[in-house]
Amino acid sequence: MFGGQYQVQGTIFPNANCNPIMDAQMIGGALQGFGCDKDVLIDILTQRSSAQRIMIAEAYGSLYSRDLANDLRENLDGHFKEVIVGLVYSPPGYDAHELWHAMKGAGTDENCLIDILATRTTSDIFQLKEAYLMQYGCSLDQDLYSETSGHFRDCLINLAQAVREEGYTDPGLAAQDAMVLWEACQRRTGEHKNLMQMILCNKSYQQLWMVFQEFQNVSGQDIAATIEECYDGYFQQLLLAIVSCVRDKPSYFAYRLYSAIHDFGFHNKTVIRTLIARSEIDLMTIRQKYKERYGKSLYHDIKHYASGHYEKALLAICAGDIQDY
Repeated sequence: MFGGQYQVQGTIFPNANCNPIMDAQMIGGALQGFGCDKDVLIDILTQRSSAQRIMIAEAYGSLYSRDLANDLRENLDGHFKEVIVGLVYSPPGYDAHELWHAMKGAGTDENCLIDILATRTTSDIFQLKEAYLMQYGCSLDQDLYSETSGHFRDCLINLAQAVREEGYTDPGLAAQDAMVLWEACQRRTGEHKNLMQMILCNKSYQQLWMVFQEFQNVSGQDIAATIEECYDGYFQQLLLAIVSCVRDKPSYFAYRLYSAIHDFGFHNKTVIRTLIARSEIDLMTIRQKYKERYGKSLYHDIKHYASGHYEKALLAICAGDIQDY
């Protein structure tokens, strides 16, 4: 059975009690005067779906003739600001925001580029590219070209073309593709890297699931272990991310969260981005995979490493209706 066919569940759902105008008024009140009532912001923005938050932002603009995201930026600070401002973007707008900031300024956050472009659907990528152009007035493809290099760049640009054949399968072609991948791992030339990239970036997850099984049959090796042995750097990491997502996307994000929390001294940007981006898709499933794989709950680890209203906001996004200590 294709590895992607499992029940997935988010933690944030549309709130039946949402009243955009009333919510906008409460947020406006929370931002008035000295300080800011952060609890009100958390209680509203983490308990509404993205579509509802967009309606709240529109109502806020109508009521106050100001932009909600800008007002939040002006009144908040630190990682708490990143969480709350992130919540008022549309999902494509938030992905575009993260990609832009990953490439602008000093250095490039390659892991952010991988986390987004290797995991989004064809439809997601079309939408985030439109949002990127609208928000920043430039092409995502052009920025990827100028800010990355080599086969890593080629692979990212291929993913950004959004040409993955979602749902399409050809069992007869799976063994042939597996042989191409095996030869690419053996020869490692530029041409063979391109062939590997084209298969991993363009074939559907269902097709790749079959290809990986055929790869095991023809080589006697696991595709992920072979990629790890044959390639290195961000090109290797990107290929491994695609393989991992084909097999079990929530487990990929569980791994990324665990690494961000434990391997990098709580890498806030990765934690924030993952929780917000997956909250309405599969965050509850990610939490389940996290606990199965690492023994402690994601909820426990956030409580251990974060604090204050930042911790409260992350936990509210993460919790859904289940607080798993």
